[in-house]
This record gives sequence, structure tokens and C-alpha cells, in this order.
Amino acid sequence: MKPSRPLFLIALVAVVAVITWAVLRSAYMSLPPLPWTAVPTLLLLALGEGFTGLNVLRRLRRKPMEGRRSDPNRRPAPKPLEPMAVARLAALAKASAHSAAVIAGVFAGFAVSLTSSLDKATPRQDFFVSGGTFLAAVVLVGAAFFLEYACRVPKDPDEEERDRGASRA
Repeated sequence: MKPSRPLFLIALVAVVAVITWAVLRSAYMSLPPLPWTAVPTLLLLALGEGFTGLNVLRRLRRKPMEGRRSDPNRRPAPKPLEPMAVARLAALAKASAHSAAVIAGVFAGFAVSLTSSLDKATPRQDFFVSGGTFLAAVVLVGAAFFLEYACRVPKDPDEEERDRGASRA
């Protein structure tokens, strides 16, 4: 599995936003008001993925000498992660990034299509809900990128030394 590419996700947001804008030009009046509940849901998902990313990063980047009993001020080293669990978390991060990009595109299309109707109460409320949902989806994309980054296997110290030597030559 290859890492997510930011330019692909930006293009996905733009394409979905244009499609949503085109559909809403004729269908907005038949839709119910947008629910605000997507904003806290996406933010809670982002919080969960960010916390998981910090935990995975700490557990994968731990030092072998960390947590020895000879130093009472150090906490014990965290348990290593199962490789399959890290692969599943990486797949979750990639799926979250793509899903959140689609959600961001839908709500960006909503916001753009409603900019001409801000003088009416319902479109104005939908505009603010869609803008907040767009921002929450962007936060989720960022948390998914962080979790995906945290799931990368760190390089071996010998391999890093070889890379440094090769770059100097």
C-alpha cells in the first residue's frame, strides 16, 4: 500500500465540490436543512485518530534501552505493536483520508452553492453548517495523514548511517 498523496486528495475535494455544486443548483430547494451533527462526529473521529497516531508513533519509535529498571525516573517502554495491527491502522488512516476528502468536497460544494442566497435564513444556516463540516473534514484528513505517518516503520540506525554517508559523497 502506498501512502496517500495530498494532491490526489485536493483534486478529489475539488471534483466532488464541483459535482455537488452542479447538482445543488437545481435540487437545493427540495432538500431538508443540513444537520449540524456531522461537525462533532468528524472532530471526534479526528481526535481518536490523532490520539491513536501519537500512541503508535510512541510505540514504534521507542528506543531499545528505554525503560530499564536501573533508572527509577524513566517509565517502562511501551509494548511493541503487532505488525498486522499497524497495517490495519494504516489502512484505516488511508480510508479515513479519502472518505473525509469526499465529505469535504460535498460540503464545500454546498457552501459554494449557497453563497448567493445568504440573505435568507435557511440557506444562511446551511452555509454555516456546511462550512463547519468542511473544516471538520479537513481536520480529519490531517489526523488521518498523521496516523498514516505514524504507521511507517522507522529506519534501522545502521541504514540511516549508510544513507547519511551516501548523501555526503
